[in-house]
Amino acid sequence: MATSEIGLKDRLYQELALKAELQTDGLAIDSQTLQSIAPGVKTQEAVHCLFAMDFEVYKGQLPAYCRLPLGLVVPFRWNPKAQNRLTLDGGRVIVARGDHELSEATFPERPGYYGKKTSDGAAMETIGLLGAERQLFVAYSNECSYKEKGEDCLFCNINFTADTYGEREGVFWKSARQIGEVYAEARRLNLVDKVTISGGVIPERRELEYYNDVAEAIQRYGGVEDFNGTAVVAAPIDLRNIDRFKEAGFRTTAMNIEIWEKGIYDVICPGKSRESGGWDHWRAALEYAVKVFGHGHVRSNIVAGIEPKRSTLKGVEYLSNKGVVATASVWCPNPGSELYGHRAPEPAWYIDLAHQIASIWGKAGFTWANLYDSNAGVETLQHDIWRIERETLPIFKQSKFAAAAE
Repeated sequence: MATSEIGLKDRLYQELALKAELQTDGLAIDSQTLQSIAPGVKTQEAVHCLFAMDFEVYKGQLPAYCRLPLGLVVPFRWNPKAQNRLTLDGGRVIVARGDHELSEATFPERPGYYGKKTSDGAAMETIGLLGAERQLFVAYSNECSYKEKGEDCLFCNINFTADTYGEREGVFWKSARQIGEVYAEARRLNLVDKVTISGGVIPERRELEYYNDVAEAIQRYGGVEDFNGTAVVAAPIDLRNIDRFKEAGFRTTAMNIEIWEKGIYDVICPGKSRESGGWDHWRAALEYAVKVFGHGHVRSNIVAGIEPKRSTLKGVEYLSNKGVVATASVWCPNPGSELYGHRAPEPAWYIDLAHQIASIWGKAGFTWANLYDSNAGVETLQHDIWRIERETLPIFKQSKFAAAAE
């Protein structure tokens, strides 16, 4: 391998280390820098849906994400107490710690459908968010039935997000027609390759009927039969309902088990433990879903950092060997959750975890298409490592073109 390529990988891993730090610790930003970035005007803004992922409540406009110089995407998590901050250096926006510049940061333009309205007057950006890799994410509702019994997952602030940000910021029930219209407009602008539909846990029959309606609306308004959709659902008590999601037109499904260690799962996820069949049923549902959708077409996420690393890896390996794309997200102890005030593990903990997950994925025979199609976004540390090791990030192609030009 060429020396320049070895150097590029080294620099990418340095960038990945910074990314992990910005996710675990968040980013501060001053008002002048925020005004210069102009989220919601010039650049893409964060829209509160499903979970608010900032460290504190913020009701103004914040960036959705930024890119570091080699192309890695960093979701913006606002933390006014963070050591790292976004600030201006002339015409550039940089990540700084004290007086030391760590990296430049750039921000995506506001997508073309943001600011437009659906036929019934809803702001399109509140219906579906555009991810960094041409993935549309729809949080159809912040309704979660566990709230009524005080059994929300302890890391989750889905109901708090609804109570705090309300309809003004897009936290409302989305109709199938609204979703179909937004998908159609994003597709017309050539911005989207897949769509993920997600929300809180609702009664099983109601969920199935709603997802069927959404699939039909996407197909109708988008003018497509295959829309590369992921249905993120609770593990149905009647496993035959999984077949019906496939029949409706979804290419993949996701059921997020959240915690692998059963004893910890019962404490951290009381609603899922008692109301949705429990841990054993979720595992069985995931294995059944692979029979319906196929190897690599089912996903399940673990919130990493709450249980021991070996437990998370045990779960990732077990599920991956069964054909489930098992992922692990960087835990944010966000406001409104029962675990607010705790902190996630150190960045190096997450990087080591991500290396091991990427290795497990390789052994399980997953392709990039599996990893892309099954996930709502592919900006995780393990996705980055997968692409760094296989030299498939855009920067590798740019580097080879530059070398050839010389």
